[in-house]
Amino acid sequence: MEEAGASLGPTEQTVQLNSGTRMPLLGMGTFRLQGAELVSQCVDAALAHGYRSFDTAAVYGNEAAIGQALGALLPHHSLARSDIFLTTKLGPRDQGKVEAEAACLRSLEQLACGYLDLYLIHWPGTQGKPQGDKGNRERRWESWRVLEQMYHAGHLRAIGVSNYTLGHLQELLAHCRVPPAVLQVECHPELPQRELWDFCQQHGIHLQAYASLGCGQLLGRAEVGRVAERQGRTPAQVLLRWALHQGVGVIPKSVNPTRLAENAQLWGWDLSPEDMAELGAMDCSRHYCWDPSGVT
Repeated sequence: MEEAGASLGPTEQTVQLNSGTRMPLLGMGTFRLQGAELVSQCVDAALAHGYRSFDTAAVYGNEAAIGQALGALLPHHSLARSDIFLTTKLGPRDQGKVEAEAACLRSLEQLACGYLDLYLIHWPGTQGKPQGDKGNRERRWESWRVLEQMYHAGHLRAIGVSNYTLGHLQELLAHCRVPPAVLQVECHPELPQRELWDFCQQHGIHLQAYASLGCGQLLGRAEVGRVAERQGRTPAQVLLRWALHQGVGVIPKSVNPTRLAENAQLWGWDLSPEDMAELGAMDCSRHYCWDPSGVT
C-alpha cells in the first residue's frame, strides 16, 4: 500500500490521540468476519460509505484477508495507506517479550501495511493460564515494553490496551514510558464504564467502545426504541450516537451493506438531554462479552 496525504475525515469526526495521531471516531469492526470474499465485500462497502478506520485482531484470524482487501480496494476508491486508520491487537497467547515481538511483526506481515496506526494488548491475561495467575502482571508488562520499542522504531503510530480494568490501567501508568493512547472496552448504556471513562479523561486516554449494541441485545430495549422513534433513527444509530455524544469511539460490525451504511450516518444530529437521561437509566453493569475483573 502506498502512502499519500491523510484524509481520515472532518476534524469533528476524529480524535487526536496522545501520540499526536488522529483517529476516526467511527471504525468498522471485523470480529467473526471470515473468508476472503466476504471480507472484501464488507471492506469495499465500508470504504464506499466513508469508513476510514478498520479494527481487527490476531485472534480474529482475518488479518491477511483484510490486508489483501485493503491493498486491492484502496486504489479503486482513490485512497492511499495514509487515508485509513488500521488497528490490530496482540493475542492473549502471545503475552511476553519474545512472543509479543514475534506476534507484532507477524501482524504487520499479514496486514501488509508497512506500519500500524494502533496496536493494542487485547487482554490483560495470558491464554492457557488461570486468570489469577501471578505471572499475568509480569507478562503483560513485558508485552508493553515490546510495544514501546516498536512504537519508538516507527512500526506502531500509537499503542494501547483492550479489556483493562481501572487497576490494570493504574498499574500500567505507574511504570510505562509511553502511556496508552487508547483503551478499548465493552461499553453501552447497560455498561457505561463511567469510572474508566473518568480515569481516561483525566489521563489523556481515548476510550473506544466495542459491543456498542450489547451483542444485539439492546436493539429491542424499550428505552432505545423510544429514543429512536423521537429521533427518527434506528436503534443501532441511537446506541452508537450515545457513545459518540460522550466522545467515545465506536467500531460497529455488520456484513449487511444497508446496515453498514446506516451505522455510518451518525453525524449532523445528536441526542437530547432527555434522550441521554433515558439511556443513562439503563445502567446495570451488565457484560455481554468478557469480564476482565478477575484477571490478576
